[in-house]
Amino acid sequence: MNDRRAFLRSACRHCVGLGALAGLAAQAQDLSGIKVPQRFGRPAADTDEGGLWGLMDREERRVRNSPVTIHDRAFQQYLQELVCSLAGDFCPDVRVYPVRVPHFNAMMAPNGMMIVWSGLMLRAENEAQLAAVLGHELGHYMERHTVEQLRAMKDTAVLSTLVGLVGGVGTFLGQIGLSAGLFAFSREHEGRADRMGVRLMKHAGYDAREAANVWDNLLQELKVTGGKDAGKSGDIFDTHPTSAGRRDELLALAGDAGGDRGEERYRKAIAPLRLGWLHDEIKRGQYEESLILFDRMLAREPRDAQVLFARGEIYRLREEQGDDARALADLDRASRLPAPPAETFRSLGLLHQQRNERAAAAQAFETFLAHSPEAPDAAMVRSYLAELKP
Repeated sequence: MNDRRAFLRSACRHCVGLGALAGLAAQAQDLSGIKVPQRFGRPAADTDEGGLWGLMDREERRVRNSPVTIHDRAFQQYLQELVCSLAGDFCPDVRVYPVRVPHFNAMMAPNGMMIVWSGLMLRAENEAQLAAVLGHELGHYMERHTVEQLRAMKDTAVLSTLVGLVGGVGTFLGQIGLSAGLFAFSREHEGRADRMGVRLMKHAGYDAREAANVWDNLLQELKVTGGKDAGKSGDIFDTHPTSAGRRDELLALAGDAGGDRGEERYRKAIAPLRLGWLHDEIKRGQYEESLILFDRMLAREPRDAQVLFARGEIYRLREEQGDDARALADLDRASRLPAPPAETFRSLGLLHQQRNERAAAAQAFETFLAHSPEAPDAAMVRSYLAELKP
């Protein structure tokens, strides 16, 4: 961890499925011609680009002070250093804001503000996968695609709408979602950002093949509800449309060379925040998608008590045929592992209570209160206990 952080700090200090093989090989050649642009300065305020920067500066102030922004200094520094390892000369111009929003997304404004959503960070299996998405965003920024989009707009009402949104809507997340038209890049821009992102990953020493895996994992999750249309719209696909061949194209760009995946390093970085993100994923209410995610996580680490709790809670809440037995199996298993989430015992108590297993419910509730006596719902759990005891 220390060695990697030293490398990242050094970079910042210097500021500096398978497709047709012939087509893939040809695309792999394209990466050698991708050059990182020269670092650019702030545009004049009286230009169209300068006006857009001004709007994003105002938005950034809201992001900085927002209650959904993750203000954990160690984690903010981790993300900033990761981005600097990719950004090179652009490092001083990029500011990273992690936000606690349970959807897979990231975006970068033309003024250097990058926003990374917790749903993306929960789904990334390693640092290389996160770097793949952030490198893609840096590609849009370095090549100034947002400005190109702005200048290509023929209907000035689009820009007027954006100005109104940024100036008047109450929360920055609503503004980001509503202004998706500005950040909906063309197929050409997406392809260029993919190539630049893979180039930045390789230069920073990451295994660029993970760029394909992160998109493939997300598509598998979305296919549960989206079927054949998965990946055409929704969350990140509203601003980053994908195609059936995107995984193949990214694999071609990555080539055969390996590199750093940073799995253990990433796991340690997100550990203090991860349980909260799992709770947010449960509350999102997309149970089928969440189960695909949790199944994948448990296939990698079957003894992950946090994810066993999360999957058990999904089963408990979904209440389909057989879900109570599935929930009981997951929650009971989580409760027997080292350091299970305290909420595991509350959920076990509720499940046993529903099954009219009074003694087991009381024991689970007592264990929950012993682990978390000041929990927001502790008074309610005590009332359940009082009802269960003779």
